[in-house]
Amino acid sequence: MASNPPAPEAPPVPRSTLVYGGYQADDEAPVGEWNPTADSLAPVRGRHRVAKQRGGGFARSSTVLGVGVIAAVSAGGMASANTGKPPVSISMPDLPNVGSLISDDSGSAAADTSAFSSVGATTADTAKGTSDAGEALRSRILAQAETQQNQIDTKAAKAVADAAQKEADEAAAKAEKDAQEKAAAAKKKAEQAAAEKAEAARLAELAKQYTLPTSSYTITSTFGQAGSLWSSGYHTGLDFAAPTGTLIKAIHSGTITEAGWAGSYGYRTILTLDDGTELWFCHQSSISVSVGQKVGTGDVIGRVGATGNVTGAHLHLEVHPGGAADGIDPMAWLRGKGLTP
Repeated sequence: MASNPPAPEAPPVPRSTLVYGGYQADDEAPVGEWNPTADSLAPVRGRHRVAKQRGGGFARSSTVLGVGVIAAVSAGGMASANTGKPPVSISMPDLPNVGSLISDDSGSAAADTSAFSSVGATTADTAKGTSDAGEALRSRILAQAETQQNQIDTKAAKAVADAAQKEADEAAAKAEKDAQEKAAAAKKKAEQAAAEKAEAARLAELAKQYTLPTSSYTITSTFGQAGSLWSSGYHTGLDFAAPTGTLIKAIHSGTITEAGWAGSYGYRTILTLDDGTELWFCHQSSISVSVGQKVGTGDVIGRVGATGNVTGAHLHLEVHPGGAADGIDPMAWLRGKGLTP
């Protein structure tokens, strides 16, 4: 920043003496010298004193101007005190010395003026630069905040979309699983229905090849029934109670392998099928076939009776797969052939 040049020395001014009504040079004749007395001079109030001026006329003028300014300020202060109005603050700019302002050196004035212009321009440019830098910083901060907010919003939207997609995928997977289970159940049900239908057809076809051993009967004892009436402790066959003389028929085609008395079974006929299963017809009143005879389904092989260990007329039927000593439930076997006792 440019500094103020030193003020040039003022040219010498002829010495003068302050007289009443103006100044008088020392080399001029005295005119009406004013010599105030105590009676004519009012006492000076306050602490304001005008020092004796030494030097040139400009210094004396400056002193008088200073005294006038002080008096004016004092009068203003007294007026403010008297009127009760608040004092007015007076600020004075920081100016270069008076000598530099009134100097005939145009170059210095131009330099000072240019210095003022330079200072003003630099201050404005600095303020403008500071404002632009602050605005740029503010813009960068706002842009960064907006970018971060956009990133947060994007992540939140992506999280929501991912959650929705996951939920949709889970719902689709569940729906697909349910559909597959329903399809599998329907398929299984259809297959089961088809199997049952096929079995029914097979049993119907078998029923044409098998028949019940007698008619007009009542089931009185079933397989496995416990009691003291049977030597083994339980019932080993299926009893068809019917009047004596009721016809007994061959259940399926086969060969007669036994026909005669069998102790507690009474008169018994054994029919052996082609698969080796033996069918025992017991407690007959009569036998109509002989050993080695081939019979077909529905052929008469004897009649119902009460021979052997019995309590009434009935047909005792046993089933022995493969000719085994122990028999199986005749009821289940007959149903397996499409027959319902």
